[in-house]
Amino acid sequence: MINRITIKNAKLDVESVRYRISSNFSDDAIKKTQEIIKNVRNFGDDAIKRYTSTYDKVELDSFQVNREEIEEAYNCISEDHIKTIKLIRNRLIKNETILLEHLKKISSLYIRNKNIQRIIQPISSVGCYVPGGSARYPSTLIMCVTPAKLAGVKRIVAITPTKINGKIDPLTLVSADICGVNEIYKIGGAQGIAGLAFGTNSIKRVDKIVGPGGMFVTIAKLLVSSIVSIDMLAGPTELVIYADDKSNPKYVALDLISQSEHSKDTLCGLVTNSYEFANTVEDEINNILESNISRQEIVTNSLKENGFIAISENEDLAIEFINEIAPEHLQIMAKNELKIVKKITSAGLTLIGENTPSAASDYCLGSNHVLPTMGFGKSRTSLSILDFVRISNIVKASKKELKEIEPYVKIITEEEGLINHYKAIKERVIDIPKQKIEDEK
Repeated sequence: MINRITIKNAKLDVESVRYRISSNFSDDAIKKTQEIIKNVRNFGDDAIKRYTSTYDKVELDSFQVNREEIEEAYNCISEDHIKTIKLIRNRLIKNETILLEHLKKISSLYIRNKNIQRIIQPISSVGCYVPGGSARYPSTLIMCVTPAKLAGVKRIVAITPTKINGKIDPLTLVSADICGVNEIYKIGGAQGIAGLAFGTNSIKRVDKIVGPGGMFVTIAKLLVSSIVSIDMLAGPTELVIYADDKSNPKYVALDLISQSEHSKDTLCGLVTNSYEFANTVEDEINNILESNISRQEIVTNSLKENGFIAISENEDLAIEFINEIAPEHLQIMAKNELKIVKKITSAGLTLIGENTPSAASDYCLGSNHVLPTMGFGKSRTSLSILDFVRISNIVKASKKELKEIEPYVKIITEEEGLINHYKAIKERVIDIPKQKIEDEK
């Protein structure tokens, strides 16, 4: 059932794995998303209401969630639910605080003669997209909002599609309240992204949009990124497991199934050097699927269409393949795991050992599960407080420093043909009294 690959050329073999996923971003989907964004920009709330009615089958009089709805949500969940939300949030805070403390040290540093200072400042406003509708992802809300709050963002907005009854999942609402969201709106899809990017009568625009979503949400984020910052293009879930014949094949099978249950377009696969182990893992997958598991149709279709087992003749070729695919999640379950992890340069999140499944990192290990997909692990990692702050450079130079750099500015400006740049400096340093320079030393 699952696709087999023999790795011979890492780059070409990765392209053969990814082509089905990338083809989802069709010209028709892009054109449709462009139309939605254009209409929301031109017609605001009316366009959002119309698209919500068309795609979500919900008629909304207003978008913003009120306090009464939040209190009602608390009545629909248990104390255990609240404890779980707080545990996930607190573990994430603990992890992010370590990074924040290191960042704060930068503010006290001066570089080169104390003329450059770097100050950490939070972004003013952030919009967090939380997938919803038929599904519910309160954990994603926690992952998006918590680092923003910790970074000091003053205005945090959450948007999420409603259920068919026009209400948001109560656990998601309570998570938003506990995490400190300022505004919650009952909208999703490309129309929701456009609302955050351009603003409407009901929604004030934000400075940055974060959070994962489906195909149209991802395309919309890409299209509005010319006017508003985004975190990343977070597409369908990805998991690659590197395992040797000493690993537990059932664990590998369960982990592949756990991630493939997200949606039919997930990308989940095993990389190994052992044909025998590959066969055993495939047998385990088939045995599990025969037991009528939850979300079986989604899992089966996902593994059939996009799942893979890749066989490599040696470790170096396997690592090259993994770095080229740049998976969202990478699990390393091999006897020389610490040696292997040092060679990994592109995974969104690397999980080491047989007791560190991606299913655990999605929730309660303190790491963030909003991660780069579609190969973007080559240039960034998970969502963190770094996505919600800006490092502001404050520079002050003296006449003495201008005098020192003046001949070099002359050379480079002449080469670039920007002579007025040089004149702006020359005017300041011409005929500086020698005593003036001595006083500034």
